[in-house]
Amino acid sequence: MNFRILAKVLGLLLLLLSVSMGVCGLFAKLDRVEGDQEAIIALFTASGVTLLAGGILVLFGLRKIERIPRREGVMIVGLGWLLSALFGSLPFILCSPGLTWGGAFFESASGFTTTGSTVIGDLSEWPRGILLWRAMTQWLGGVGILVLFVAVLSYLGVGTKSLFRNESSFQAGEAATARIRDTALTLWKIYVGLTIACLLGLRAMGMTWYNAISHTMTAVSTGGFSPHNQSVGYYSTWGNGALIEFWLSLFMLICSLNFLIFAVILSRKWQRLRSEDDARWFFGLCLFVALGIAAGLTIDPRYSVSFWQALRESWFIVVSIASTTGFGTVDYALWPAWCKALLAILMVIGGCSGSTAGGMKVGRFVVFLKSSAHEIIRAFRPNQIFRLVVNGNPMDDSARARTTSFVALYLLIIELGSVVVGIMEAGVSIDLETCLGAVLATLSNIGPGFGALGPTSHFAELREVTQVFLAGLMILGRLELFAILVLFVPAAWRRF
Repeated sequence: MNFRILAKVLGLLLLLLSVSMGVCGLFAKLDRVEGDQEAIIALFTASGVTLLAGGILVLFGLRKIERIPRREGVMIVGLGWLLSALFGSLPFILCSPGLTWGGAFFESASGFTTTGSTVIGDLSEWPRGILLWRAMTQWLGGVGILVLFVAVLSYLGVGTKSLFRNESSFQAGEAATARIRDTALTLWKIYVGLTIACLLGLRAMGMTWYNAISHTMTAVSTGGFSPHNQSVGYYSTWGNGALIEFWLSLFMLICSLNFLIFAVILSRKWQRLRSEDDARWFFGLCLFVALGIAAGLTIDPRYSVSFWQALRESWFIVVSIASTTGFGTVDYALWPAWCKALLAILMVIGGCSGSTAGGMKVGRFVVFLKSSAHEIIRAFRPNQIFRLVVNGNPMDDSARARTTSFVALYLLIIELGSVVVGIMEAGVSIDLETCLGAVLATLSNIGPGFGALGPTSHFAELREVTQVFLAGLMILGRLELFAILVLFVPAAWRRF
């Protein structure tokens, strides 16, 4: 293991985080809102500590790096997210009203992994500078901090293919054949462009610059943090509340698609779009579930709402859940059980590969369904040969096996995680729905869960050890299991 390579790259990562904290501290200093004095001290102190740690690591690894080997690349990806969450928690600890170490680590991990779960019960108690940092963690984690690093390190002459391939958001085949630096830069340009478009739209609809920036960063990253306790529901009573909801849902949908699609659009390769299965399935699932829930709520005598009002509510919640954003406008915990079951399925599936969304990913779901159908038919026609094509690319048996293994492992972790949460919370009144909802919300990077952890609740009531465990599930889900699990498998390291 080349520890100098690890130190240099991780040190540069901490320097980036230090600058980001400093930007939020500068905002707090210029904002001049009551309570921001503590935020100024907390953010600049955290920035200084992170800068010092990053500087020490960079000095330790001060040597020219020709390339980053595969083993070191895996370690950098895993440790990069852990260090980001650890140092990103400092402002939440240092600023009043303050969080415990476990709660701060949970909040920071929830930000960088774009999960959106929170242990903060009342956001109005926190200074705006800290809430801006909270939103920025999601924006930085959206496309992936390490993908930005791929572009930066490539300019320094460092080979970064291993980083790019191990960062969960970019497993698509197009990225493997293109120049890594150019692909990373293109993705960040698209990300910034979408951010600017969403920001200008929200500002034009009447939001203040602060609120528009906060909601933009958490919408395009499909993170879901909001500076308001009511989330996006704060704007639902506005005259143009429906328009704000539609605008946000539009960007949640867009950012749940494979970002390489936008690169294809920019290069005008229209033929490639015809073979995009993930996007069609994702749009189809959102539309089907939203219409189904809207129709069900309309005809259910317990809910006195018109179809259009029900459609407005269901569409926003379905898109928010399917994109793993977690914004809220209504309390879906009050909906019938079958509605919550549909939402749970969307939580597991998530968005498209190569997007800012979490979850198992639509592409794997499609492969799993098609493979299962083929196996059922093969049971009666063992000699029949099947050709599986997804997104225009043929999939061999090894790819199908990897997908099946991932789905099985994902579901196993959900089951075992629910058991662990139940054990950790033993002695308090916690039911199976809450345990399952906590694991689904964190592993799939959703935000809100079910039961006592529904859309109007928070994770503050959980024990600190449970919060740290769930933060670990966030990082595990963000890196799509293997990049973290491989760190704990000695046999895998011996093969290098």
